[in-house]
Amino acid sequence: MVEHYSSDGDIIQISTAPDKEGIVRRIAVKARDAGSRPDWIVFALTNDSDEQIDRLLVAPHFRLSGSGVIWPDLGSLRVAAITASQGIRPEREDNTEADAFVITLDPGTTVTFVAELGSPNLPQMYLWDPAAYKDWQNGHTLYKGIIIGIAGLLALFLTVVVVVKGSLVFPAVAALAWAVLGYACIDFGFLQRIFTISQSAEQVYRASAEAILAATLLVVLFAYLNLGRWHVRYKHMAWAWLLFLIALVAIASFDPAIAAGVARISIAVIVAVGFILVVNLATHGYDRAIMLIPTWLLLVAWTAAASFAVIGELSTDVVPSALIGGLVLIVMLLGFTVMQQAFSGGGFSLQPASDAERRALALAGSGDIVFDWNVISDKISISPELEQMLGLKKGTLAGNPASAWLECIHPFDRDRYRISLDAITEQRRGQLHQDFRLRSSADSYYWFRLKARPVVGGNGEVLRVIGTLIDVTETKMAEERLLHDAIHDNLTRLPNKQLFSDRLGTFLRIATADESWRPTVLTIDLDHFKKINELIGISAGDSVLLTISRRLSRLMRPQDTIARLGSDEFAIILLSEREPDRVVAFADMVRRAITTPITYADKEISLSASLGLVLYDPSTSVQANEVIKSAEIAVAHAKSQGGNRIEVFRPSMRNDLSDVIAMEHDLKRALAQNEIKLLFQPIVKLEDRTVAGFETILYWEHPHLGKLEPKDFIPLAEESGHIIEIGQLLLEQTAHELAAWQQALDVDPPIFATVKMPSRYLLRHELLQDVKSVITRAGILPGSLKLEFAESVVMENPEFATQLFQRLRDLGAGLSLDDFGTGYSAMSYLQRLPFDTIKIDESFVRQLSNGPSPVILSSIINLAAALGMEAVAEGTETESNAIVLYQLGCAYATGSAFGDPMTAQQARRLMGA
Repeated sequence: MVEHYSSDGDIIQISTAPDKEGIVRRIAVKARDAGSRPDWIVFALTNDSDEQIDRLLVAPHFRLSGSGVIWPDLGSLRVAAITASQGIRPEREDNTEADAFVITLDPGTTVTFVAELGSPNLPQMYLWDPAAYKDWQNGHTLYKGIIIGIAGLLALFLTVVVVVKGSLVFPAVAALAWAVLGYACIDFGFLQRIFTISQSAEQVYRASAEAILAATLLVVLFAYLNLGRWHVRYKHMAWAWLLFLIALVAIASFDPAIAAGVARISIAVIVAVGFILVVNLATHGYDRAIMLIPTWLLLVAWTAAASFAVIGELSTDVVPSALIGGLVLIVMLLGFTVMQQAFSGGGFSLQPASDAERRALALAGSGDIVFDWNVISDKISISPELEQMLGLKKGTLAGNPASAWLECIHPFDRDRYRISLDAITEQRRGQLHQDFRLRSSADSYYWFRLKARPVVGGNGEVLRVIGTLIDVTETKMAEERLLHDAIHDNLTRLPNKQLFSDRLGTFLRIATADESWRPTVLTIDLDHFKKINELIGISAGDSVLLTISRRLSRLMRPQDTIARLGSDEFAIILLSEREPDRVVAFADMVRRAITTPITYADKEISLSASLGLVLYDPSTSVQANEVIKSAEIAVAHAKSQGGNRIEVFRPSMRNDLSDVIAMEHDLKRALAQNEIKLLFQPIVKLEDRTVAGFETILYWEHPHLGKLEPKDFIPLAEESGHIIEIGQLLLEQTAHELAAWQQALDVDPPIFATVKMPSRYLLRHELLQDVKSVITRAGILPGSLKLEFAESVVMENPEFATQLFQRLRDLGAGLSLDDFGTGYSAMSYLQRLPFDTIKIDESFVRQLSNGPSPVILSSIINLAAALGMEAVAEGTETESNAIVLYQLGCAYATGSAFGDPMTAQQARRLMGA
């Protein structure tokens, strides 16, 4: 039993334990250093025997067991002095590892001992028989010497291996062995016996050794598993961790406890992370990880035992020494594992490989087939892999004369093979570089590339031709595919324009010499094909093109050629028909094949096509490009006539095409010079005849042709692709004027403007971004910019229109349905479409002047009211028409009765803005 005291001065007064007569005495003990305030412990020993007893009281400076993890106890002076209440004074013995005192007890006495402590912590003390302690110390010293000797030899051996094998893993394992040796020397007190080291310096060395042990263990794991070869992040993480552990060595000089605690945690983390990595890589078949499993499992067990020891769960005297021995065993096993991995491919190599060895290794590594023709004996030796690859019997190619190979070489390549071998033997120099095909047992051919050089003897004659054979079948197939793709369409696999032009040129040249050849060119352009891509999707467009190509191909005869010239353009060279009437009949058959509806995703897609026909004329030029251009002119003329027709080329069409090209050029210039203008038609509220908004009207102020209405140039804009620019111009200028009106006039409801979309092609996804951008920049009120769509355009794809219109409404745009009643509308779709306005066609308004009751007009107005939409009547020309419309319940009207279309300045003056 030990009592622990903390005094306020350098003197402690205690009562002794009762002697055998029961007498208790009071004694005072003074500290070694005057003015100090040490901690004290008090204990009593009794000698019941008749003889004097000597005992050895031992307090170790450091014990791993119970040292702790956070701020561990790294050892210190435990007992400074011991004072006995009676008898002989305890004497300190010379011991570098512990505080040892000889205690003498007289017979039949009870002695109280007061020990001055070197630190506030209660030390671990042992009472030994002096002879037994000496025997234990001698045996323990022998064990320590054996462990240190093994660790030293192991570190030295691994260091020697570093010189022989320069792989990174060997220096890493050698460094770990030296770190273990250093840690064992410090823990076993070997270093303290050689050098005079203070207690504080010993703590620094011990903490530094543990930090170095963690660092070297991390380097071994990183180097052995090659974590930095392909995983850059692992490399960066490992370097950062290593630098941190190296910094712990510096931290140990200031606070050894912190450095040792972090190092111990790091060792446990490294072992745990390493175990996860080893298991993960081993499950993926990584050989190094599989070989490391036994060593790392032993390391995990060692770490667990060391953890139990430092927290005090394992506290026997043998545990620390056993842990050091286990650590040396782990390093030994790791060294054997590393050497087995490194040298499994062969013995030690002190010298670099010779040039011949490197060539042999490179050839073996490349997998190329060795070709060796002994010219003197006319025997060819090859690697057995070639016959295995071709499925041939052993000896079919190997060991036979060069001429025996001709039977296996493709007939087209035999002459080149024979001539090449003859040439290299005759010229006695140079390099053979040839591709040829070899037949397999399945009668299929493989491409091989032969690269060889002649070996010339002392007499100047070629002794042998030696080189390699490389399988280049995939390369050749890729080249053939590239060649095919260069002259064929990727989607339909039909000839492209280049191949079509080449064949047409050949047929035209033959026709000049043979009157039986009368090649006719038929060019096909699908009408409004862009609508399919925009409304249904590109995949649907591709499916349609494939279907059309298959249909047209079935109409062809072997001598005819069909090609795809462009996105929606096909062309045919017709040789099977010679008479003009039969050629025209064939063209009509092509047109009818295209107009047959195509089913796609439970929908029927109807198409039409414009066909241009160029009949063969011996008196005209035989240039293929001119014939193709003439066919394209005929197609353009067919499209200008509305499409879905066949036009036979006439020279006069060239002038018509020139007019179209000139008009297209003028349109492009008009967009650049702002010749496209806007007019605004007032929309009046019939209740009080106030201006509620405007309808935008487009026109072109042509410098030569004067004022052109939309019908005069919108079709051309559709074909040329300028319709998108015109639509954006409409939106931006209308929104700009609308914003100016709304800023000047604060009325309820606000002024609105209706933009009549010029083409069905504006019914596309890009319209959403255009509208969003215009509304955001202009800052107009929600719903005041109304987009007007024709009924016929909406009903072509009502599902798509419903989704698009709902998103337009969400962006803040209004929606108006134009020409209502003139086409076919399904009421179920009309209820789902989010329109807020219906435009009544002027044909219904004109009927008001005929006298009969406007039943249809009244029904349309009532339908709009039932659906929650406002009705706007177009073409209101008289006051009487306006009165009748108001009486029927129509809210708005527009027409000449309320004013003609006006410019933006006139509209502002009308609004008072």
